[in-house]
Amino acid sequence: MTSPQMVMYEEEYRQIQAVCEKLVRDTNANVVFLVDKNGQLIANAGAIQNLDTTSLASLTAGNIAATGGLAKLLGQREFTVLFHEGERDNLHITVIAQRVILVVIFDAKATLGLVRLRVKKASEEIAKIFEVLVKKMEAPGAKTPFSEITDEDIANLFNE
Repeated sequence: MTSPQMVMYEEEYRQIQAVCEKLVRDTNANVVFLVDKNGQLIANAGAIQNLDTTSLASLTAGNIAATGGLAKLLGQREFTVLFHEGERDNLHITVIAQRVILVVIFDAKATLGLVRLRVKKASEEIAKIFEVLVKKMEAPGAKTPFSEITDEDIANLFNE
């Protein structure tokens, strides 16, 4: 079953961005980014200037999907934490609340133990933010950026 489309509100976006920025500082990581399971970049922090964040986001989601297939073969729901060690850089990938993917890219300036410890706390904070978002979306009379669009508006898009 697919989950409904998530709407990100400005307040929650700022909170998520702050968590990502704090995680970069607390772990001495190079980059932190948050991606949805469809591969859409939600937030990022750190030295992203030389990175293709769109490709990284898409490939990260693909990685989670692939390892999800492996998990199912082994009778698991999914693997929620992945670690990739490279010659220069490392990736720590965490699935949060079965919704989003938190990625930390770090090098020898940071230790895996510190990254794991700080990611656990950041994951809890991000999960709480998404709980608030879900409650906002499910609230009676909740307005989304698209709630004012009518069937007539949609029909007019296709009329010349």
